[in-house]
Amino acid sequence: MIANLSEKKSYPWIVVGLLWFVALLNYLDRQMLSTMKPSMMIDIPELAKAENFGMLMAIFLWIYALMSPISGIIADRMNRKNMIVCSLFVWSGVTMAMGYATTFNQIYVLRAIMGVSEAFYIPAALSLIADYHQGNTRSFAIGIHTTGIYLGQALGGFGATVSQQFSWHFTFHTVGLIGVVYSIILIFFIKEKKAYTYDTSQKLSVGTEFRQMFKGLGMLFGNISFWVLLFYFSAPSLPGWAAKNWLPTLFSETLDMNMALAGPIATVTIAMSSFVGVLIGGVVSDKWVMKHLKGRIYTSVIGLSLTIPALFLLGNGSSIEAIIAGGMLFGLGFGIFDTNNMPILCQFVSPRYRATGYGIMNFVGISAGAVITEYLGKAADNGGMGRVFILLIIVVVIAIALQLTTLHPKTANMTEEAVSAE
Repeated sequence: MIANLSEKKSYPWIVVGLLWFVALLNYLDRQMLSTMKPSMMIDIPELAKAENFGMLMAIFLWIYALMSPISGIIADRMNRKNMIVCSLFVWSGVTMAMGYATTFNQIYVLRAIMGVSEAFYIPAALSLIADYHQGNTRSFAIGIHTTGIYLGQALGGFGATVSQQFSWHFTFHTVGLIGVVYSIILIFFIKEKKAYTYDTSQKLSVGTEFRQMFKGLGMLFGNISFWVLLFYFSAPSLPGWAAKNWLPTLFSETLDMNMALAGPIATVTIAMSSFVGVLIGGVVSDKWVMKHLKGRIYTSVIGLSLTIPALFLLGNGSSIEAIIAGGMLFGLGFGIFDTNNMPILCQFVSPRYRATGYGIMNFVGISAGAVITEYLGKAADNGGMGRVFILLIIVVVIAIALQLTTLHPKTANMTEEAVSAE
């Protein structure tokens, strides 16, 4: 039955659907902590200090960032299905274990382990979807997958609500168990598909693998367009991660609102508008790239442009209407941008190195997120969080200008043959 399922014409969309729930759990598990802080502070008083909480969020991002290039390299060389299943199983087990933590150090270590395990998911999943969707459905397929990320982010906002009704321990245990069970189910339904083949005449060895790895890194870093993509991906990550990790706190402090209410409002506002953004960005990008090779780039730039007034509202807003409007506009724009990153990468990098490329992009983007997350923790203690959001506008403007002036794709889908012809 499973073999027959993979032969259906609709199977590429079934893969997207199966991975959609993994993406939801990926962000739900990491996001819950940002809104359950008040409940956890009762048992772990060190969390009361914003700087400590910023460190807790940042350790995940630093580990996640450092592991992302490694996970991308491995995904390009090995079976991505196995990577996805193992990644989900481990981070879900870590989520369950967090429900048993009794000290700040235990939470800190578990967040670091979660960073390792979750880093192995996104490069493998996105490159697998890109291989299943090589025509004019790529951005929309990745957009649907990305809606799972944003829904997981939104549901994470209810961590504070659930923990108040039951306990933060119960919340971690339940969500972790769901992920463990789903990882086992996934084994039977996901099938690997490579859009390229390796030279089987080569004898597999550690030396061969390292030579292939360095060859791939050389091809990526020898491509000026990849350097531009690195900056373009990392620059918006500053406001992106700032919003994901600190918007509940900004809502709570600016509007003098209880976190049990501020958490869901903040995360649902940005996540649901991002949900809409990725779908709009996917459809528009797929249609535009068929008419103009820079269609995906133009779509992405439109999305980023929307974050500029959004950041101004988030930084200057003093009413619930202004801040919610800022959150909605930011989510919409960031969603349009987010869904086109891998499709744009596919215009410049062949299938053989896409997971590696995205892993490196994740590294620089999330490193930027770790810096801003920790910095905002200190700014929150000093009451200056709003000003930081305003300053991030400058970074976004530079990224937009660089993207428009330097990226000139020659194809909608870079292939091995096209690389050889250059």
